[in-house]
Amino acid sequence: MSDPVRFLNAFAQALATMSLYSTGHPARERAIDAAYTQLDALQRDNPHPQFSFLGDEVVYGRTALREMKDWEWGARLSNAGIQRLEVADVVDRAEYEGFLEEVLARLTLSVIDSAEARHAQRSNIKFGAIGIRGETEARREHSALATATLAYTLGEEVDAIQWVHNEVASNGELPLLEAESVVRSLSVAMHGDSQMVLPLLQLKDFDQYTTTHSINVSVLTMGLAEYMGLGAREVRAYGVAGLLHDLGKVRIPKDILNKPGKLTDEERMIIQQHPVHGARIIFASNKPLELAAVVAYEHHIMINGQGYPQVQYCRNCHSASHLVHVCDVYDALRTKRPYRDAWESEKTLAYIEERAGTEFEPEAARSFVGMMRKWDKRVSPMPDAVEEVAVPSVPTDSR
Repeated sequence: MSDPVRFLNAFAQALATMSLYSTGHPARERAIDAAYTQLDALQRDNPHPQFSFLGDEVVYGRTALREMKDWEWGARLSNAGIQRLEVADVVDRAEYEGFLEEVLARLTLSVIDSAEARHAQRSNIKFGAIGIRGETEARREHSALATATLAYTLGEEVDAIQWVHNEVASNGELPLLEAESVVRSLSVAMHGDSQMVLPLLQLKDFDQYTTTHSINVSVLTMGLAEYMGLGAREVRAYGVAGLLHDLGKVRIPKDILNKPGKLTDEERMIIQQHPVHGARIIFASNKPLELAAVVAYEHHIMINGQGYPQVQYCRNCHSASHLVHVCDVYDALRTKRPYRDAWESEKTLAYIEERAGTEFEPEAARSFVGMMRKWDKRVSPMPDAVEEVAVPSVPTDSR
């Protein structure tokens, strides 16, 4: 059993015992001592441990704890608004007991300390809901849960997806649990406030395009699926498919992917193999990812049968492929690439609207345009946004 797992089990045991015995009871004190001992042991290896509780999954740093899948306390903590836990520095025993008492109060819906009192405590243990930094965070600074709300970025999710891509490229292994954990984390970020938010990354380094683009397509696809009335299970499945839709690009040389000029016919043929590569990688993983494999293969096939891979006869693609296709094109055109500048949002939406029924499935295209125009103010760009510039009237190369 690893130190993070020992800590979490002792943490849960302490909470359970504290709910049964009053302050000063020997059993309560023993449970707190045991949990504090496990925290101390954990911090010897990692001075600043961080946990995320995403429904039925627990993530330690960027690693999903497989042995804690379906750990009942993870769901309880998440439902109580405790989706992330961070230990910033050394914690003494009294501070740790106070932290346990506050968590227990949250779990039992008891009255908790005021925001002002917790500000004064300046605890080295931070916990709370995952939310988006911005205006909503400013409002939370004056709420009762201000110090329990953590600033949120997608840095860990980016690192996790880069690691997934590296594992696929280096070892041929597709870490499904980590990919699903990222999707759950993105879903939490999207619902971190009283209304839907679309947290979209801005590209900072051309070499990170595939990672950034995959996360954005996952977010947009889940938003569109929810906007169109799909259930939570389907929304997450579509989100995983969006996250993995470009997985085949790990087999494409980076000098071709990021080529600043026009592609040769041979280079274009190499890039157009990535849907086939992606589907094969996903099928070969022997994971329950049939939908993701289909989407990886179909997401560049147009409604009129054009696109790639070339099909011998016109057929209907899966509805998830239609959604991922429109989200894929939107984010691709909205991103500055080595060979062209970024499109403005309205120009991109007009392009999608114009090509509904030829390139895009009509309902998916209309719903996406309607969602983006309705939710325009709910798009939350991550830090270091790329400045918008004038663009040509037609796409140069969607790659």
